[in-house]
Amino acid sequence: MSNNTNRRDFIGYSFAAVAAVGGAASLYGMKQVWDPLPSVLAGGFTTIDLTALKAGEPETFTWRGKPIFVLKKSSDMDDSTRDLIVGSDRYTVAIGLCTHLGCIPAWKKGTWKCACHGGEFDASGHQTFGPPPRPLDLPPFEVKENTIVLGNEGPEYQKIAQTLKA
Repeated sequence: MSNNTNRRDFIGYSFAAVAAVGGAASLYGMKQVWDPLPSVLAGGFTTIDLTALKAGEPETFTWRGKPIFVLKKSSDMDDSTRDLIVGSDRYTVAIGLCTHLGCIPAWKKGTWKCACHGGEFDASGHQTFGPPPRPLDLPPFEVKENTIVLGNEGPEYQKIAQTLKA
């Protein structure tokens, strides 16, 4: 201690230093608690390799606990503004839950059919019969070469989403 600092000032400075270190440690701890766990961040994105898909045979993937239908369209299937075009191939990407009550439709003879109430969706995900009020929902995705990354909103997703709003 210097000659100009008395005991009371020294205790005050010491308390302020301890409080500042404690406050910084508390803020760091709160940030660690508020940030999502790495396993949660990793679960938010699903990568799908499009080269492994066969034309006319939909595949089901899981993203955030929801089934995702990805169908590589064959040449005899109708074109749609909802189609994802990668190279010369056309794909349908949709959340595989019926928009009526959330059942999972099954692929039968070129359409997705919901067993609960008879709703049907065509190969592009548009409702064609029954009580579903709208087409199958579109998950956010981003295209990177021949893969789709579910969870990111890329320009392809935004283009298709704009056509669905119109």
